[in-house]
Amino acid sequence: MILGLTGTYCAGKNYVASLLEKRGLPVLDVDKLGHKAIEAEGEVILNRFGREILGEDGAIDRRLLGARVFGRPTELASLEAIVHPAANRMTQEWIQAQGGKPCVINAALLHRSAAYKDLDLVMLVDAPWLTRLFRAKKRDRLPFRVLAERFKSQKDFASQYFSKNSDIYRVENRGYFSFGSQERERKLERRIDEILSPLGLSRC
Repeated sequence: MILGLTGTYCAGKNYVASLLEKRGLPVLDVDKLGHKAIEAEGEVILNRFGREILGEDGAIDRRLLGARVFGRPTELASLEAIVHPAANRMTQEWIQAQGGKPCVINAALLHRSAAYKDLDLVMLVDAPWLTRLFRAKKRDRLPFRVLAERFKSQKDFASQYFSKNSDIYRVENRGYFSFGSQERERKLERRIDEILSPLGLSRC
């Protein structure tokens, strides 16, 4: 059984992923896998985008690369054409290594993963817009203008999943500061129980 996990920008999908890991479910972070794919395809990427994206350590600086392609559909498509095949290959290798045991694919762009067609269900993590904005400002420390562009780019995020044939379960992750964090975790655990218990995936 393969479970999918995704979410809107700064909704807290990685926090939910950590709760799933506590239950004994192996979780693949596809976004981190993308970093490995960038390293693996480094020469191809440099040939396409130039050495201006190198950091002081001589490695590709993902922030510089991201700034190069953000808001430029053609450039972004070129990067994805290089990175996605490598990331998809690594994803399939990881799934096969699980030997058929229940596992979780955690990805921001889950619907574009080669594994999407094999998912048994998708958990979509969301949170109120203002909550996500404060989280994003604290975590990424970007100008509000840049954050607004990122939020705008995800305007139709959920519809990309609800328009497909997967079983979709929304997981609401409210809360911002540490105040009330234990209650927030309990609510998330209850919601995860509601989703997984019918599948026989109770807490370990």
